Amino acid sequence: MTNIPFIPSLIIATLLVLGGIVTLIGSLGLLRFNDFTGRIHATTLGNTLGALFILAASMMMSWHINDRVFLHEVIIVLFLFITSPVSAMLLMRSYTLRQERMESN
Repeated sequence: MTNIPFIPSLIIATLLVLGGIVTLIGSLGLLRFNDFTGRIHATTLGNTLGALFILAASMMMSWHINDRVFLHEVIIVLFLFITSPVSAMLLMRSYTLRQERMESN
């Protein structure tokens, strides 16, 4: 077991707590908002930012342990930032098309 200095440990713990809080707030958007558009906005933004904080803590931990390169976390961040907005956009487009179709009938 390797000892990590106090300041990096404090930063890692802060990033983990921030990631958990932001993810929780984003998930609570499902309960707070009544319509689909608000719900998808809150969860997409909150969970993406929360995952970024948690992955940043993982990168810092890997860097201080010198165990491995943190390429995995970088790939996860890139994949998350590409797929999350695209999936939210497609879901919103499907919702608006369905709403238009229902209004025209």
